[in-house]
Amino acid sequence: MEPVLLEARQNRADNPNPWLALYLDSNSYLDDSVKKALLKTTASWSRRFVFPILMPLSRLALAFVKLFKVISPYWPNSSWLLHHMIYYGLKWFVTPEANYLILRHFNIGSENLKFIETNVPGISISSTKPLKPKTLEDLIDDTFLIHDLNIYNFVIELNDQLNSHQQEIVAADQLTFDCISEDGFGIDINKLPNRWHNFIDLSTALEVYTPMYALFLTDSDFWRASNSLQLDQTIALYLARVLGKPEMSALVNNRHPMIPDSILSTAFRLMLHGHDAEAMHGLLRRMKKQAVTNFPNETEQSAADS
Repeated sequence: MEPVLLEARQNRADNPNPWLALYLDSNSYLDDSVKKALLKTTASWSRRFVFPILMPLSRLALAFVKLFKVISPYWPNSSWLLHHMIYYGLKWFVTPEANYLILRHFNIGSENLKFIETNVPGISISSTKPLKPKTLEDLIDDTFLIHDLNIYNFVIELNDQLNSHQQEIVAADQLTFDCISEDGFGIDINKLPNRWHNFIDLSTALEVYTPMYALFLTDSDFWRASNSLQLDQTIALYLARVLGKPEMSALVNNRHPMIPDSILSTAFRLMLHGHDAEAMHGLLRRMKKQAVTNFPNETEQSAADS
C-alpha cells in the first residue's frame, strides 16, 4: 500500500484506512502539518521494508560501539564530524517530511522551555541556548548536542533558583504566550531536499544515527543524551503545574528519568520524544489561540465598562 493521500475522505467500512483514522482523530494536539508529515513518513515503504532490516543491525552496531567504549570511553570524540555526517545524511537520503519534523523539534523544544521560564515568577534562565534552525545547514553547529545540554541545564538552573527563593511552581494567574509561535517557524517543507534518493523515513534515520551518535561522542555524553529523553515527563510536569492542568503529564510517554531505560531503545524513544514535544507545544498553541479569541477588544471592553 502506497502512502495515502490524507486529504482523501473515501473510506471502506470493510477495509478502513488506518492512516486516515489517525489523521482524523481529534484527541491529538499535533499541528495539522505535523500529523500529515508524521503519518506520511510512518506509512512510507521505507518504514515498512527498510526499517525492519536496519533496526536490528543498528542495535547490534550500538552494542558493539558500547563495548568498544568500555575500552576507549573518550575516543573518538568529534561533535564536528558527527554533526556534519548527520547533515549530509539528512540532505542526501532523508525525506522532506522527516527533515521538516527534525527542524521543528529544536524550535519547539526552545519554546516549551521558554514558556515555563516566562510563567514562573522570579525565574531567569541564562544557561540555555535557544535553538531556532530553519534549514538543514543550521543543524551543523552542534545543534543536537546543545539541545540535550539545554534540557539538563534548564532543569538544574530552574530548581536552583526555586530552592534559593524557597518557591514552588504553581498555576499562573495570567499566562503569557508571547514565546509560542503559531506558524511553522519559517521552515518551508517544499524547499527541503526532495530527490529520488531522499527516501529514508524518520524512524529508520534515527536508528542509523544512534550508533553514530554513540561512536563520535564520549561514553558519558552519549549516556547523558540518551537519558535526557526521559526528562519529557519532568518538563511535562513543570508545564502541568504552570497551567494548573495535572492531566497534561499524560501527553508524554518518556517517563521515570531516575530509572534509565536501555540505550538500545534510544531511537524509538527519540520518536516518542518528538511526539511528546509536539503534543505539549500543540496544547500551548491551542491555549494561546483560545486566549486571544476570548480576550475582549477595546470596543467590547468599553461597552462592558459602561
